[in-house]
Amino acid sequence: MENIEKSPVLNPVTLSGSTGGLKLVIKNQNQSVETKRKITKVTHIISLVLVYAFLVFAAVLFIFPFYWMLITSFKGGDEIKGFVEGYEGVQTFWPMTFVNNYADLSSVFNFGTYVGNTLVVGIFSTIGTLITTIFAAFAFARLEFKGKNLMFTILLGTMMIPGEMMVVTNYTSVSNLGWTDGSRMGAYLAMIIPFMVSVFYIYLLRQNFLQIPNELYLASKVDGKSDWQYLWKVMVPLAMPSLITIFILKLMGSWNSYIWPNLITSGDRSLWLVSNGLRDSFSTGTNFDAYGQQMAATVLVTLPLLLLFICFKKYIMRGVSRAGIKG
Repeated sequence: MENIEKSPVLNPVTLSGSTGGLKLVIKNQNQSVETKRKITKVTHIISLVLVYAFLVFAAVLFIFPFYWMLITSFKGGDEIKGFVEGYEGVQTFWPMTFVNNYADLSSVFNFGTYVGNTLVVGIFSTIGTLITTIFAAFAFARLEFKGKNLMFTILLGTMMIPGEMMVVTNYTSVSNLGWTDGSRMGAYLAMIIPFMVSVFYIYLLRQNFLQIPNELYLASKVDGKSDWQYLWKVMVPLAMPSLITIFILKLMGSWNSYIWPNLITSGDRSLWLVSNGLRDSFSTGTNFDAYGQQMAATVLVTLPLLLLFICFKKYIMRGVSRAGIKG
């Protein structure tokens, strides 16, 4: 019994003092955690304010030209020039006197003819681009042949060449084919055929095709399906968001093209596209009334593209995002 070690007896004073110190440490730690939490919250709020302020500034910066285009389409020549009484030399941010520049627009801007030409060129060139893009993307994504990677690298390298450098060679080619004789069919062919292949769209669709599991391809081979059947029954339906994206972007590119159609049509108004009509139908110069008419025509030309983007923006975002996952 004497060898049994006795348990130490805690001193009440020491215990009390230790407890007080423990409470003080916990309290300091709680204060420190609370302070860090407040600092984090304030930092988060400040960062959100800065981000939203930047987004609002960027939105205003991008929307302002469209707003200015819209209000200018309802202004008269004197107001555009800054000769309004009481506002001499000042550009107004809201029309002081509304002028309907849309009323007599058809006498200057042949909207129906220009839009018709643009739709013919845009739709046929877009369909041709989709066909060549699907075949090329499938070949580079699924088929195995010698020099495939080298060929695809060279193809991507052509994206580094500015399109303006190809204008002379393209014009020489279509001229040798007799498509610059001034006929409507020749002009259509010259504006459609050279732009039925797009390296960027081939790359975009190839990246999408690479995300389709290879097991589907092997399973189709077991079922006795050919590459042609696999392409149209499996790959094309799965890649439909990217194909819709390509269709919209290509159509918008044809709608906005100016240099090549202007070179091919050679001033023939009956063959102009909408961009050529916007640029060359109005004698602006010192005629400030024509600026209001030109802005009215610009609103009419911009509206279809804007509605197209609003309706299909989710497909554009989905198609581009899916194509960038796998390299």
